[in-house]
Amino acid sequence: MTMELEIPIQPKLPFYLRGNYAPVADEIESFDLKVEGRVPDGLDGVYLRNGPNPTAGKRPGHWFMGDGMLHGLRLGQGKAQWYRNRWVKTRALEGAQMRDQFGRTDRTVGVANTHVVAHAGSIYALVESSFPTRMTADLETVGTTDFGGKLDSAFTAHPKICPVTGEMHAFGYDWQAPYLVYFVIDKDGQYVQREEIAVTGPTMIHDFAITRNHAVFMDLPVVFDIERAMKGTMPYAFSDTYPARLGILKRGRPASETRWVSVKPNYVFHVSNAYEEADGTIVLDVARYEELWRASPGSFDVARMHRWTVKPGASAASETPIDDRSIEFPRIDERLNGLPHRYAYAPAGTGAFGADQEFSLLARYDMQTGQTTTRDFGAAVMSEFVHAPKRPDSAEDEGWLMGFVYDKGRATSDFWILDAATLETAARVALPRRVPQGFHGSWAPGY
Repeated sequence: MTMELEIPIQPKLPFYLRGNYAPVADEIESFDLKVEGRVPDGLDGVYLRNGPNPTAGKRPGHWFMGDGMLHGLRLGQGKAQWYRNRWVKTRALEGAQMRDQFGRTDRTVGVANTHVVAHAGSIYALVESSFPTRMTADLETVGTTDFGGKLDSAFTAHPKICPVTGEMHAFGYDWQAPYLVYFVIDKDGQYVQREEIAVTGPTMIHDFAITRNHAVFMDLPVVFDIERAMKGTMPYAFSDTYPARLGILKRGRPASETRWVSVKPNYVFHVSNAYEEADGTIVLDVARYEELWRASPGSFDVARMHRWTVKPGASAASETPIDDRSIEFPRIDERLNGLPHRYAYAPAGTGAFGADQEFSLLARYDMQTGQTTTRDFGAAVMSEFVHAPKRPDSAEDEGWLMGFVYDKGRATSDFWILDAATLETAARVALPRRVPQGFHGSWAPGY
């Protein structure tokens, strides 16, 4: 008889508190981890991954609202040197409230559960409601930062670091004016530009894009809903009357010069990349939803890879579907962020992510030939995979893809390293515990 080790399903709980979405109860660390294969030479740094992990007794009103927890794996000298997980020690974790009885917002309070990004010698745990939280490479919390008092808005979980200038481009959105603030952090970590972008209203803007010369904002019809806010869940709903459009602003220029172009109604959580062609055409590759959260913010529709193309002077973007598969969390070689790219990588499956979907495929998109290849993890459940180049001067597909995969049969997780060109296994690291389904991560070389 085969023993069933899979986590018991508890159907009375929301999906984000059961199965592999369920939080882990404690912080651990382990050293000199077992590796099948060999950690490739040149991988010297820390892989960091963030996600919601509410503490015992907490029942957040949505998957996106759990306390942040980082999972980290230190690689070097052909080994997996350590694994550890740590809650981001935020004021929210301690019980502080972001808004007081008078409706005033304290941006030093937030769950810091969505992304983790290294820039200008600092590591930031990010959530789009609040100030960034600085972390050490050992996953210890330093505290929030407002960049010397200059940051006066929320800070996106998806800043874009320009590989040419070293600048970090970012934004914050809110349910009350100003609805969208765009800002630039220079290569040395200094806040140097702030612009208020005139979107239509209180839209939810999870991600944006940069090209070599522009920033691109998505003003899409998922809009603040006061009734949902009063219920303590995600306070946004799909709107049939809110216009869908893209705002294009030349980098370094004032917000008044933003150019707006229409798109078909949709929603996008995540941009794969954007770039400019020689004639000035702007290309964006995105994980596109037909709609999102119309009936309930607790369910998710299906996102598919699409390409938007905006010709010079055009009033609307053209749209090309790339794949019929359901995807999310698309990533590229970030040395090409804002520059022409050929390849993108994304978890893929057949349904919407969340309660009814556990992605088991990793899709590799060749945007030049239109060919898509996949790596099938079978009954295992994968998370976002991050690209790391084999060498600083490597070609785009000469790299490694890294991410956590949950093995249902063993009720634990592994860290996989795949060849970015072939999707073949380079190494698999056995982890000392299950890593819950989370959101986004980064490869931080040299940390």
